[in-house]
Amino acid sequence: MKFKKFFTIFIFSFLSLSEVFADERKKQLDKLFSELKMNNPVLTFEIEQKIWKIWSTHPKKNELTLMLSEGSALVKNDKLNEAVTIFTKVIELDPNWAEAWNKRATVLYLLGEFQKSQNDIDKVLKLEERHFGALAGQGLVNIQLKNYEKAIMSYEKAQKIYPTMKSPKIMIKEIKELIKQQSI
Repeated sequence: MKFKKFFTIFIFSFLSLSEVFADERKKQLDKLFSELKMNNPVLTFEIEQKIWKIWSTHPKKNELTLMLSEGSALVKNDKLNEAVTIFTKVIELDPNWAEAWNKRATVLYLLGEFQKSQNDIDKVLKLEERHFGALAGQGLVNIQLKNYEKAIMSYEKAQKIYPTMKSPKIMIKEIKELIKQQSI
């Protein structure tokens, strides 16, 4: 009976601790996203790196963080199909981790699977609507799908979240030029 009581207290404490870590993670991200709006590219780049570190670190399971890193290493070594397999396993183990979906979306884009990439990006943005990386990726996907207006909207959203991010400004200008050339 004592063991059962101890076990119940342990589980309750662990669950409470997990909620505290999740709360702390959210507060950290909220603070960083607020700071990301500063108009100082040097500081905002450092803030961006902190955000990526939080996103790339699983909130509860270190083995998932390691799997995500393994998949990223496969991408760097141009082993894209193997990377998709790893990212898919991570998603199966925790379908609520936005960064696993984002990594797979990136690889699917590189493989030319644009609609599948968009589907994963939709999931990323449902889980983390401020994911400027997914929004920029969505812009690239929609250029490939010839959904130019949606691409512009994606970049505009990314720019609102991260005003000093360079790619939205460049890409919006290029897409508008592309639209103009196609209408001639």
